[in-house]
Amino acid sequence: MPVRPWRPEELGRPADGDRVDVAFGLGRVCEHEGDLERAAHWYRRAAESGHAGAALRLGAVLGRLADVGSGGESAEDLLAEATRWLSGVQAATTPDAIELITDMLNRHQRQAARRGLEPTATG
Repeated sequence: MPVRPWRPEELGRPADGDRVDVAFGLGRVCEHEGDLERAAHWYRRAAESGHAGAALRLGAVLGRLADVGSGGESAEDLLAEATRWLSGVQAATTPDAIELITDMLNRHQRQAARRGLEPTATG
């Protein structure tokens, strides 16, 4: 079997399922190590190429990032993106997916409650 040259920037391209699986694996490693932003990056690349498991994990990681506060995005934006990924997964009827979607709904409710407790500007 011939060996083809590999470059990291090629990960996640839709043309090669093996690379999508590698991107998903990198996401799992980063998530396991607690680097949620890098995990989201790799899961997103795999999910954009149609990897259903990556879309589920991406939704979960984005929800966790919203809970802890991410440096670049608001919690509302992270939750909205997570919801888009979770709602688009075809395997959304599995127990794991249902649990993730329920967890995301709970996060949305907590976020809405926080917004309700914020003081409003009077003017």
